Amino acid sequence: MQKFTKVFAYVMTVLFIWAAYVQLNDPDSGMWIGIYAVAALGSLLFALGRLPSWLFLLMGIAFLAGALFSWPETYEGVRFGERGMANINIELGRESLGLGITALIFFLYSWRAKGRKIS
Repeated sequence: MQKFTKVFAYVMTVLFIWAAYVQLNDPDSGMWIGIYAVAALGSLLFALGRLPSWLFLLMGIAFLAGALFSWPETYEGVRFGERGMANINIELGRESLGLGITALIFFLYSWRAKGRKIS
């Protein structure tokens, strides 16, 4: 199981880097590139065993807070496949979903890192 989570963290590092890259055309790209770059760095540091579990928990809480903060006033789904920002509520739904998934990943990291020695 430990090998699986390590490989998972490396895969998530690459996916978070990709998520940061695709934000380049977003109107508020700087913020989202930063968010996904932090997630990529956190995933890499998890795979390398460089951070304590409480820090992953703190990052998960921060991502969850971001997901709740960006929740749209009126939820209209996320509707993947549409080009551009068709509706602000759909855009906020997508952003909230991304942050929520990231929060779950960091809660998993926190749980898996519990009791592990930092190298």
